[in-house]
Amino acid sequence: MTEFTFWFIITLTILSAGMVVLSNQLIYSAMALLSTLFGVAGIYVFLWADFIAGVQVLVYIGGILILIIFGIMLTNRISSVRLSQTNVQQGVGGAVAIWLCILMSLVISKTPWFQADASEPVGTVAEVGTLLLTKYLLPFEAISLLLLGALIGAAVLSRKEN
Repeated sequence: MTEFTFWFIITLTILSAGMVVLSNQLIYSAMALLSTLFGVAGIYVFLWADFIAGVQVLVYIGGILILIIFGIMLTNRISSVRLSQTNVQQGVGGAVAIWLCILMSLVISKTPWFQADASEPVGTVAEVGTLLLTKYLLPFEAISLLLLGALIGAAVLSRKEN
């Protein structure tokens, strides 16, 4: 059952990522991006990276994707619900993507992989939280101030001139 779930998540992630790129409707691309980001979080869960999976859901889905959807829906140029875009070089991008997929498949199939018995880690969230609030507190706070400055700068730049 675990292997079936893994392949289901991988398939969902790849198909939704393809829909992000190939859809002409921006809102459909954003909804497909939601499935893609959830699939990536599922892959992190399979890798026992529970902290990274949580950050994936909180930051990318809870923050960035919602910001993208608000940007699409609150744009001043929207005259109808069907906001679309065109992919000018879709064929070239598809050819490059297929070539890279074939290249990665060849590298994966030809590489001698080291296989060891996997043991489940104890838990990563508590260790990462302890490190963020003890040893790495100063860089953590510096990054939060940098993000606050970027947010204030974006708000100032987006204001209309009187």
